[in-house]
Amino acid sequence: MSGLILALLVAAGAAVVAQNLLMVQITSSVSTVLITLLINSAAGFVILLSLLLGRAGLAGIGEAFGALRYWSLLPGLLGSFFVFASIFGYQRLGAAATISVLVASQLLVGLAVDFIRASHLDLQGCLSSLCGAVLLVAGAYLVASRHF
Repeated sequence: MSGLILALLVAAGAAVVAQNLLMVQITSSVSTVLITLLINSAAGFVILLSLLLGRAGLAGIGEAFGALRYWSLLPGLLGSFFVFASIFGYQRLGAAATISVLVASQLLVGLAVDFIRASHLDLQGCLSSLCGAVLLVAGAYLVASRHF
């Protein structure tokens, strides 16, 4: 099972790089990155809506509306911000520098969240995680430093 999860994550990482490269191409042919973001979001919306309708019919639409809360739009806003920042970075810094900074920042915030949510802290696990984070941040700095 862990091999399947690893393969899924590797495929998703490659897909994000391909997505961003394609979105940079779209952005270069339109007047604003907002058009690119709208196309990206619309494609996802249509695909997900089709899958929901195929799986649950109109009842799925009702359930989706019933699940809406005042904070439900935040994940979409955060996702759109991530995609916008990625496109901006790819255009100005290139893929490697953008990815290195994004991954390093995700790891640092992810570690902080895991530490906060942990019911108990294993000192050896914490130290190895922190060492890995330091190495990843150092690598990100080396990859991106020529741009800053």
